[in-house]
Amino acid sequence: MSHQEKINRLREMKYRSTLGGGKARIQRQHAQGKLTARERVELLLDKGSFVELDRFVTHRSADFGMDQQRILGDGVVTGYGAIDKRLAYVYSQDFTVFGGSLSETHAEKICKVMNLAMKNGAPIIGLTDSGGARIQEGVVSLAGYADIFLLNTLASGVIPQISVVLGPCAGGAVYSPAITDFIIMVKDSSYMFVTGPEVVKTVTHEEVSFEELGGALTHASVSGVAHFAADGEEDAIFLVQKLLSYLPGNNLEDAPVIRAEDDPLRTDEALDLLIPDEPNRPYDMREVITRIVDDGEFLEIMQHWAGNVLIGYARLDGRTVGIVANQPAMLAGVLDIDASVKAARFVRFCDCFNIPIVTFVDVPGFLPGTAQEHGGIIRHGAKLLYAYAEATVPKLTVITRKAYGGAYDVMSSKHLRGDINLAWPSAEIAVMGPEGAVNIIFRREIAEADHPEETRGRLVADYREKFANPYIAASRGYIDAVIEPHETRPRLINALEMLQNKRDTNPAKKHGNIPL
Repeated sequence: MSHQEKINRLREMKYRSTLGGGKARIQRQHAQGKLTARERVELLLDKGSFVELDRFVTHRSADFGMDQQRILGDGVVTGYGAIDKRLAYVYSQDFTVFGGSLSETHAEKICKVMNLAMKNGAPIIGLTDSGGARIQEGVVSLAGYADIFLLNTLASGVIPQISVVLGPCAGGAVYSPAITDFIIMVKDSSYMFVTGPEVVKTVTHEEVSFEELGGALTHASVSGVAHFAADGEEDAIFLVQKLLSYLPGNNLEDAPVIRAEDDPLRTDEALDLLIPDEPNRPYDMREVITRIVDDGEFLEIMQHWAGNVLIGYARLDGRTVGIVANQPAMLAGVLDIDASVKAARFVRFCDCFNIPIVTFVDVPGFLPGTAQEHGGIIRHGAKLLYAYAEATVPKLTVITRKAYGGAYDVMSSKHLRGDINLAWPSAEIAVMGPEGAVNIIFRREIAEADHPEETRGRLVADYREKFANPYIAASRGYIDAVIEPHETRPRLINALEMLQNKRDTNPAKKHGNIPL
């Protein structure tokens, strides 16, 4: 064979590898409104930056006639490239090849890029579209899944891991995305479940559709498994790019600084009027956040689940911050099981990746009731407490209104190593609300009074005057400064600059035992 013939052979093999399961299957993928594995990679990475690895890998199975069906690449496209000129690794499952099912070699390809990502300190993005384990390979396929799970676990807290579910993801396959940091699903075309509708029907006699059982909206609003429910594949891939713009490449770097036109000294007088005079009237904490951060841009995460707490990313003078905020517009901003778990995992992610945490507090306490107590609110609430206490990144706290009881402690208080704790004049820091406190402290006086309701009203007013303010906490140094709301942005930016070289450590240990 001549030199030119060898080159031609290489070109022909490269071309064959791009066809996956063949043109007919590619057309079927397009007919379902889905992109191919390669189209997704090209959309995700900077134009022309993708470098493919292992395009000639084929499976090693000879059982069930598989030796007659060897397809180059074996159902997953792997490699690396750039996202906004920053290194990123990617694997993209190809549903046109054996339904994207995972074989031994398919798993080896994924493990190779995951190992490269860890060694080189860059994010890994998994674009999943797979029928699950390749049944013809039996336990070898299951072993491949476990190899991936192990690397997901070892990579956790070292590099950002993002899973984009663009089709089916069932059985053991769901546990790789579950270990990763963020899961993005696509409405109406992707689903995740441990057991499918047929098995559910057989075992529990429940009739349920794929979408109801494990669709994007189910996981984004009911289970809290998905962080985002995208409107389409392009939207999902845009969300990956947007999310990565806020994150460092690894745990030894800082997030990129992206300066805005927004003046770091800008004040906003509208904040002075935002808190209602009536203590039980709601307001939207999103408005507080967007008025303070650069250009009003807040990338909210898990928007449709546990809405009584808000989490997400923003920038202050170009620096990424993770934001955790009680949302008084939903359930009065109370902390419940879901909100505690949602915020705790976010706080831990930010701490892993050197992202300062800004906490906006308006919390009346933990949600009472048998459902919460029996569901383990003590254990789940302790997760948030643990996460804040453990975090060593800069922690800035702004109490806008209520900070009652144990919830005051939990929400990044000075006592959990909060670095700068600010309060607005409208802040109320107390063991409980005035009504509840008066009913306990003055129970006898109220019962014996000639006009109980009048007496109660006067005592509540006295209690509110004395305790429903930030000044007792400030007199103890638990609050570093009481500030006018309009100056919150410059104060936070100034604190971030002051804390940019912060060093704090926890006692030496293998790892703690968070109350899972």
